[in-house]
Amino acid sequence: MNKKIAVIGSGFSGLSAASYLAKEGNEVHVFEKNSGVGGRARQFRTEEGYVFDMGPSWYWMPDIIEAFFEDFGKKSSDFYELIPLDPQFEMVFSDGVMNIPDRYEEMRVLFESMEKGAGKKLDDFMKDAQIKYEIGMKEFVNKPCHSWLEFVSPKMAKNALKLDLLTNFSQFVRKYFSHPKLIMLMEFPVIFLGAAPKNIPALYSLMNYGGYKLGTWYPMGGFSKVTEAMMQIAAEQGAHFHFNSNVEKITVENDKANALVVNGEVLKFDFVIASSDYHHTESQLLPEQYRNYKPSYWEKKTFAPSCLIYYLGIKGKVPHLKHHTLFFENDLELHTHEIYEDKKWPTKPLFYACCPSKTDQGTAPENCENIFLLMPVAPGIEDSEGMREKYFNEMIARLEKHTGTSDLISKIEYKRSYCINDFQQDYNAYKGNAYGLANTLSQTAVLKPSIRNKKIKNLLYTGQLTVPGPGVPPSIISGKIAANEASKIY
Repeated sequence: MNKKIAVIGSGFSGLSAASYLAKEGNEVHVFEKNSGVGGRARQFRTEEGYVFDMGPSWYWMPDIIEAFFEDFGKKSSDFYELIPLDPQFEMVFSDGVMNIPDRYEEMRVLFESMEKGAGKKLDDFMKDAQIKYEIGMKEFVNKPCHSWLEFVSPKMAKNALKLDLLTNFSQFVRKYFSHPKLIMLMEFPVIFLGAAPKNIPALYSLMNYGGYKLGTWYPMGGFSKVTEAMMQIAAEQGAHFHFNSNVEKITVENDKANALVVNGEVLKFDFVIASSDYHHTESQLLPEQYRNYKPSYWEKKTFAPSCLIYYLGIKGKVPHLKHHTLFFENDLELHTHEIYEDKKWPTKPLFYACCPSKTDQGTAPENCENIFLLMPVAPGIEDSEGMREKYFNEMIARLEKHTGTSDLISKIEYKRSYCINDFQQDYNAYKGNAYGLANTLSQTAVLKPSIRNKKIKNLLYTGQLTVPGPGVPPSIISGKIAANEASKIY
């Protein structure tokens, strides 16, 4: 029997869940507190003509994203054009730069030029990472994770040791490479999983395969083209979208979620999928007796970083800047230690610059650049305008040095900062985190917050604070898992 289902939030997991639930014939309503679709992947336009993606900018694991469209008889190319980036990105070190080529054979040559035998070692690393990718992204992450018994299968048993769940990522990388720059290159993808490489399972070398081997891409028009496409698919299945619609409460009657209070109005539903921040949903929307977890549970969890972002519109072209540039002149281990252990503003930060106008001139006025700067920071620390500006000036100085320019500040015609307080305000993000719950071994699979509310049968959670974890492809998968679980319950 088809149901009337509410989905709270229109990020990747909410859009995914809404699409699959509507496809089954349910009456689906998506409630988004902000004015547009996408959650953290929103986009905004300025009066000057700049178009900024607010969140994700790395299009990795294209096959996983493509699988979503295929489930609805579509292709991503029906909605947007994907451009392979070459170089995939550039890394800036204190003594030079390293461009990461799109073609794998050229990447092998680069590795060999830096460390004798590293080309062959890269083959071995990627062969191992591909196995993890095929098992991890095609089977492991598709489980609802109610019990470890879900992972008991001949295939999982055969390949269990190959997943390297008990080996940390830092050790794993050093089995193959010794050159410090190659180590930093291979460790970079896991930074945003929420812990230092030494605390992340080697399983996540699958990210190196999903990125470096499958390539780094860019959807023309920006990342919002992906969320717009997903919204279109959901709408084609019959889902209804409600923007500027703040969910204030989930009402419960006879141990069942029976309504949402949205902008002061009570709306009845048969089922609720919460793609909103898990902690916020439990602590603010539900009566205390119906929460899965106490405040102490969340305090003990390891969260992925927040970040300081600057969206900049630059009048004039900035030379010697790639689409993606990683500024790694400082020590990676120090920065990660200060994020995850000391929980303070970094003393010698790393940061990332994205300049989509190098690929897509439509993101900026003619002869101008669209740039955003992103620096990972610890969640929950004090966020002030003065602190933001301090790091802005440091990032601009390093950007000027790398590009051989001067006085970039005078060429800025649009500037907006975004940090911890904004993540809390716009997304109700716990401690202002940007990337969800860390993928440490103690927070993997069954050990993540449950996708089911244990006391309310018709309430499920989805998104980056539950299974399978943070990131665009995992969030899309999370929505599908929630939709599948809902169909089993109703």
